[in-house]
Formats: sequence, C-alpha cells, structure tokens
Amino acid sequence: MLLDNKKVAIIGGGPGGLTLARLLQLKGVDVKVYERDFNRNVRVQGATLDLHYESGLKALEGAGLMDAFKETYRPGADKGRIVDEHANIVYDEHMDTEVSKADFGNEYFRPEIDRGPLRDMLLDALAPDTVVWDSQFANMLNVGDTWELEFKNGTTATADIVIGADGANSKIRPFITPIQPYYAGVVIVQGNVDHAATAVPNIHQLLKGGKIYAHGSGIFLHVSAKGDGSLDFYLSCKQEENWVQNNGIDFSDRTQVLAWFKNKFPEWSSIWFELFENAGMPLMLRPQYCMHINQTWDAQSNITILGDAAHLMPPSGEGVNLAMLDALELSECLTSGEFNNTQSAIAAYEKQMRPRAAKEAQDSLEMVSWMHAEDALIKMVQMLNHAG
Repeated sequence: MLLDNKKVAIIGGGPGGLTLARLLQLKGVDVKVYERDFNRNVRVQGATLDLHYESGLKALEGAGLMDAFKETYRPGADKGRIVDEHANIVYDEHMDTEVSKADFGNEYFRPEIDRGPLRDMLLDALAPDTVVWDSQFANMLNVGDTWELEFKNGTTATADIVIGADGANSKIRPFITPIQPYYAGVVIVQGNVDHAATAVPNIHQLLKGGKIYAHGSGIFLHVSAKGDGSLDFYLSCKQEENWVQNNGIDFSDRTQVLAWFKNKFPEWSSIWFELFENAGMPLMLRPQYCMHINQTWDAQSNITILGDAAHLMPPSGEGVNLAMLDALELSECLTSGEFNNTQSAIAAYEKQMRPRAAKEAQDSLEMVSWMHAEDALIKMVQMLNHAG
C-alpha cells in the first residue's frame, strides 16, 4: 500500500478530518489529527447538520459507523416550516405523513445530527491519542521527503503526507495554491439560545423540534432546534464586504443588536425579538466567501486539502457532506492499490473533487441570490416539495 510506513498528518478535527482519520485507520495507516481546540469538551456551536445519501451517509457507511449514527441522529429534526416575516406558516413539513422519506435506503432522506454528537461519534471511533489537541498550526517546512510541522503552542511534529482539513481560513491551502476566495455578497449574523423552551417559548413552539425558514424584506432567517434543548439561528443579509468592520454596532451589546434588527428590518414581527433578547452574546458575524468555480492546481505527492479548505462556499446544506465525501474518496485513492505513487493518487482525488465542488458552489451562489429575493418564499416551497 502507498501509505505503508508513512505518517499522515491531518490538520483540523472537523467532520471531514475525523472521517478521513477513521477511514485511514481502518486500513492500518499511521495517522494523527492536529486540532486547535484545547480538548474535546470545548462547546461546539452551530446548527444541526443533515447528512445526504450520496455523500455524508455514504462516508459513514464506509467508515463502519452507520449503526452508531442511527443511535445518535435526531428523528424529525429534518422537518421544517417555511414562514414569512410575520411568522405566518406558508409550508409545513410536519404535516407530511409520507413515511417513505424516513428511510435510510431512500435517497431523499436527510437525517439530522448536531455537530457535537457527530464529532463525538467520530472521535470515539478513533484509536486513543489519534487527535492531538491544543495544536493550532503555525507553519511547516518541506525537508527532503518529510514535512516538519510547527504549532503555536511550541510543539513540533513530522509527517510524510499532510492533509489540510482546516476549514475556511485554511493555513494549508497556500502551500498548494495561491488562489484566494472572493466575497459572496452576504453576511451571516449567528447566535445560540440556551433552554429554548423557556427562554423563547413562541419561537420554540413554532420550531416544533425541527427548523424554521423565514424570508422577507430581502433577508433570510434560519432557526434549528438542537438536541441539548438550545436552538441555533442565523440571519443572512446582503451587505458590503467591509460592513463587518464598519457597521458601528457592538454585537456583544444586546440593546444595540436588538435596535439594529428593529430599525433595519421594521417589517419583521416582534416574535423574532425573542431571539436577540435571549441569545448568548456576542453574536458571530460571518461574511461569506466562495472559491472560484474554475480553480485548478498541480497535484503534489505529499499534500492535499479537503472540505472548506479546498472549496469554500456559502451555506447550502452541502458543506459537511462534501467534506466527508472528499475524505472517503481521498482515502480510497491512497489505499486502493490502484495507483503507483502518492502523487498520482492525490491527482486522481483532486480531479474528481474539484468539478463536483464547482457545481455545488455554483448552486450555492444561485441559492444566495434567490434566498434574498422577493419571491424567496415561493422558491423555498418549491425546493422542499422537490426534495420530498
């Protein structure tokens, strides 16, 4: 096998990196994951994730984790309600009594899992000490056939192959290509509310354990219930690229945040005020970027990237699924015995990864456009009907 007697370093312990580590360990590969989080108990924020038949679930199947996933996922959390800015329900998936969707053999079934439980499931499947915590990447040097890695905590490591799974602001990507992402035109304002049933009872009732998709006045508000009783929300709105630096709003100040929402979006009902009155502060501001559709680079023999590090794009429901599928295909290329050397194996992986990601990125950019348009409610209903 190409990776016999080789050390593999994965930079980043998100779903893509951990899935790859699991898949490589199943083939007997010596692999370490270097993660900047201090330990595994650091709170994981973010909305729930829906895994797809042809990508995320396929990777879990290859990793031998489908039984563990079926014990961990949240039945019913995939159901959503489309509402207008006044919280009037336009479309309700909870009224859908079709049972065929809730079937792991159905290509349209997209079961939900919280980020924390998904990470725990993947971590528990790894050999002890696979993940090296508190290891934020600082730099690396290619010395002969070996990479010498340096971390901000002062430690070092060596590896024969480095794989960047370190997300949107990847520090590994520049070792492969100088191509930079470009601004996609929207900013996401993200927050989390603990104890949603008592803190935001009206939103909690509307949410019904699933999701809310709210459109109006050129913005999109997405709310997700989480298994720990909290909820996560993000508001997406079109802004200039420098808005985050120049908006003049202190997003750690609840009064300023609420005043901003009321003044900027006066058409929206007061029911939504609950979110900003009870969210943990500060809210996160996330300007959205996208990699160029036609990006390409020459494959190397000892380094590659996956997930957002390779193909950053605005949220579309595909991000984690693409990362996990990248992990599956990269592991297969490196361990199948089909290739004569690591460079050709990496080249084969990248050749199929890039066009797939380009298509999804194009779809993502189109989604950004219509989700902030006047007819967004109609198109959202059409999309969910098509998924069913």
